[in-house]
Amino acid sequence: MLLPPKLQNLPNNLPLEGAVRIELVEGIPIFRASSAVQHRIEELLTKQKKYPLNSEEERELDLYEEVDDYLSFINRTIRNAFLTQTSI
Repeated sequence: MLLPPKLQNLPNNLPLEGAVRIELVEGIPIFRASSAVQHRIEELLTKQKKYPLNSEEERELDLYEEVDDYLSFINRTIRNAFLTQTSI
């Protein structure tokens, strides 16, 4: 079984509750960042287009990217397991 990548840190601004929502797509649960987290990421990206981010903001954005990669991995793993199970 393939294990998810290990996360070393989470962004300081990541809320402990309500950071992730679950949606059903074709009966498969998909994990996505909450609208509050997406809004924060958009704020950082918008600021990054206009001005350089300070080191703390850069680190925060990098950590959000790691969380996104993690959720993508989990979603792919769940979807592949579901597809494998239904094709048997």
